[in-house]
Amino acid sequence: MKPIRLDGRSLTRAQLVDVAYGAHVELSPDQLPAVARAAQFLAEQVRREEPIYGVSTGFGSNADRLLGNHRLRDELPGSTRSKETLHEELQRNLIVTHAVCVGEPFAPEIVRAMLCIRINTLMRGHSGIRVETLQALTSMLNAGIVPVVPQLGSVGASGDLAPLSHLAIVLLGGGEAFFEGQRLPGGEALERAGLAPITLSYKEGLALNNGTAQMLACGVLALDKLEDLLDTADLAAAMTIDAFAGRLGAFAEEVHALRPHPGQVHSAANLRILLQGSTLADIPYHLVPKFRAWQPGSWHTEQAQALRFDIGWDWVPMAQRHGREKFYNRFRPFRGGKKHQPQDSYSLRCIPQVHGAVRDAVAQAARVLDIELNALTDNPIVFPDAKAEFVEQQVISAGHFHGMPLALAMSYVKASIPVLASISERRLNKLVDPATNDGLPGFLIGNEDSTESGHMIVQYTAAAIVNDLASRAHPASVYSIPTSANAEDHVSMGANEARHVLSMADDLGKVIALELYTAAQALDLRRDMINAARDLARTADAAALAGKVAGGPTPGTLEYDAFLDEVEALRVELARADEFHPGRAVAAAHAAIRREIPFLDRDRALDGEVATAVRLVKEGAILGAARG
Repeated sequence: MKPIRLDGRSLTRAQLVDVAYGAHVELSPDQLPAVARAAQFLAEQVRREEPIYGVSTGFGSNADRLLGNHRLRDELPGSTRSKETLHEELQRNLIVTHAVCVGEPFAPEIVRAMLCIRINTLMRGHSGIRVETLQALTSMLNAGIVPVVPQLGSVGASGDLAPLSHLAIVLLGGGEAFFEGQRLPGGEALERAGLAPITLSYKEGLALNNGTAQMLACGVLALDKLEDLLDTADLAAAMTIDAFAGRLGAFAEEVHALRPHPGQVHSAANLRILLQGSTLADIPYHLVPKFRAWQPGSWHTEQAQALRFDIGWDWVPMAQRHGREKFYNRFRPFRGGKKHQPQDSYSLRCIPQVHGAVRDAVAQAARVLDIELNALTDNPIVFPDAKAEFVEQQVISAGHFHGMPLALAMSYVKASIPVLASISERRLNKLVDPATNDGLPGFLIGNEDSTESGHMIVQYTAAAIVNDLASRAHPASVYSIPTSANAEDHVSMGANEARHVLSMADDLGKVIALELYTAAQALDLRRDMINAARDLARTADAAALAGKVAGGPTPGTLEYDAFLDEVEALRVELARADEFHPGRAVAAAHAAIRREIPFLDRDRALDGEVATAVRLVKEGAILGAARG
């Protein structure tokens, strides 16, 4: 792969994801003069003894303390004179004292993304970092050195101070890093890669650890997952709709033109594409039989006897049709699996509105992250060519490191993740519940001998994850805890927010995988039950089909001939129908599942199959099959 060129202005989320998973970077030669100019300007101001925050002063609440010309410590009895200047010591101490995160290390892809973000923002040429320091950072990234960055420690105030210090400390030969599969002291990792530690110059410590790289890296990688998961959620919903022989009117283009929220319009269009070619959706309700438990005498041919179910309808007697004659002139008087009603439940009918709202939350976050990727986020900001009377007009202290723009965007996404998981779980529950699954067997298993649980506990797992996601959705950004002796008296907590979203995205994928796993089982049953009715209609007469209809009159009674005529009309309609099947994209996704997970005809251990479904969603295999 060609290296991704960083210039501080054109980095995209897709490029950052590529770097996170191994792509190399290079520095844009056109931008390096601006980087060098800011560093030279700072060196000149130090020579002039100008007071500049973080260059010739302390940090945070120590900003009012100026650096002297020599160390007072050197006058202490028995002291050893340091070879470092005070300016070098100031920057080194900033890094080594701030690298205090705790917890499990971030995954390598997150740390690589952090490094890329940091390099890109410093390429803007307003940070005062030297070109050679940026080159050293780039070499470390390209060599595959991954600093160990524990996950807990950023409040998103002066950016991600602590985690970014864990990045920079390796550049100085300290800390720890992963290299070639081993966790090593930072200096040893540099040495094995053929690199040498550096000494920081004016403001370089601040440039390296002031910024929003951790929250931005987590946010970008989370959105990379969520964008595919949104499409996968639409796919799972489409498979569930086919399994229900659901109604498509709620997804019509003209319907959503009247309430054109972008995400809603997108999801509705996606559902229409996924369900193209379906002969299950919008099927006349009276053609859909209900499940009945298999019995030895259920079928009268060897082929049919191999079916794992029986089917049936209830007949509506003449006496119950008074005042409803017009209805029964249009619709046949048989009640099978589907109720005749013009609308499905909310978890089916309102998919565009719910999935679409989550899409809009993700799109808003993407807009914020796209800006942040090429924004300057350290402090102070250097304007070396500005016309100014005093240096404070050229080195301006501001608040670009504050993570609130990202934190609030992530809060919005964080609240939306349980919403998407919840509606998925509701569809799953609807599939397994015999009171709501429109004539499918309870828990999607034949259970002839009352010993089988089928997909019962799959729904428990989904419910547990949804509850966990909901309890983690509280926004971190609303709870500021001041730091740095109240110099940083309002912080964003954006690092926690983005970290939560990243981990929650993985769990959302598990819920969607459970819906797909269950919907595939339900789709098999629905398709096979309707096609079994079609096959019976093609091979038998009305009397044989009448044997599947409960509530009809007995032969020889006054109503029997009329009843048999109505059964014959049902038989003819079924016999004339083509084979029933799901939408083309749904069928491709279903086939991808069935290549690795067989139909559940009898209870068996499901843990391995559930893990496979989760893996297939994570790898994008099911979505890829549908897109193909």
